[in-house]
Amino acid sequence: MEISDLRVALFSGNYNYVRDGANQALNRLSGYLLKNGAKVRIYSPKSKTPAFPSTGKLVGVPAIPFPGRGEYRVPLGIPPRVQRDLMEFGANIFHISSPEFMAHRAVTLARKWDIPVVASVHTRFETYFRYYNMAWLEPLVEAIIRRLYRRCDAIFAPSESMAQVLREQRMSYDIGIWSRGVETDIFSPARRDMEWRRSLRIRDDEPVICFIGRVVMEKGLDVFAESIDALHRRGLRPKVLVIGDGPARQWFETRLGRDAIFIGFQRGDDLARAIASSDMLLNPSVTETFGNVTLEAMACGLPVIAARATGSLSLVEDNVTGRLIRPGANEQFAAAIKHYCEDLDARAAAGAAGRAVSERFSWDAVNGALVEGYLRIIRHRELGGHPINRPR
Repeated sequence: MEISDLRVALFSGNYNYVRDGANQALNRLSGYLLKNGAKVRIYSPKSKTPAFPSTGKLVGVPAIPFPGRGEYRVPLGIPPRVQRDLMEFGANIFHISSPEFMAHRAVTLARKWDIPVVASVHTRFETYFRYYNMAWLEPLVEAIIRRLYRRCDAIFAPSESMAQVLREQRMSYDIGIWSRGVETDIFSPARRDMEWRRSLRIRDDEPVICFIGRVVMEKGLDVFAESIDALHRRGLRPKVLVIGDGPARQWFETRLGRDAIFIGFQRGDDLARAIASSDMLLNPSVTETFGNVTLEAMACGLPVIAARATGSLSLVEDNVTGRLIRPGANEQFAAAIKHYCEDLDARAAAGAAGRAVSERFSWDAVNGALVEGYLRIIRHRELGGHPINRPR
């Protein structure tokens, strides 16, 4: 079997109606498959006002707004009309990308129809409840996710550090790596634009700390703000550039105060310019499984100060491309920021090292590795093999 023989049914809770790193990775995967002759059909909630056009044919599934986060939708399942579409499409592999109701139903159908099924892991979903005063739910959610993943033929993590977490959680006996890529021709130190900085009333000699991503509490907004407070106590007041938007924006704006500049969602060249025109990335989140924004910042030549967590451990080398800080250690975050604010040589060296690391990540290479995983699993089934995660 070759890539052109693949017929992939991709199930996503959010394929394109809200822009985030996970759904952009899925769209890139679809583009890679289609470019190489494979067939792809995507099953996801639809929106009348999607954040960006979908890559590949998108079949809508019924969904309801996520409680308290109405911009996200929860797929309710796979109704008969969608099941008929699936049968007509004739998929030879299912790919689920988020552990919600539809994913459980997709795995059940795959087992019923004897079709191999894989899962990709995009976020530490079980950790989200910590940010909404429901940490007591975490063990239950982890158990539900484990049951889902162990019914799959294999799961794919975006980094070796995340794969190790999944092994420790006993999520699967077959864990592969589907990393993430970056367009180093777009995300580059050459995109730095001093005139653009000046248009935001940022002085040339003023350090800029950037935040990139959805402005939601699970991105560590509280730790970010407290680290900036700790920096102020050390006598430094650099500018904060917030690149992104989200439901917690008003809280974040009030919390950061007058030294923060919010420029909303950016994309493409505008996003690259905003990142490259900053001086360092502060990423205190512990919910990412990879950290697309970390890689984009490194490609732009920025030092990264990040939480020592799965999203950064496979990218950031401590004291080389930036600093890895114990989650929640606000004073240590502040000390690392202060170091890069004051030591321009250290800032430049870390940025250059990060750029060199980023050049190893291309989208074709990482998507090709996932496709090899698809083909391996299909061949195993065709030879009469059985998934080792499932009871016989």
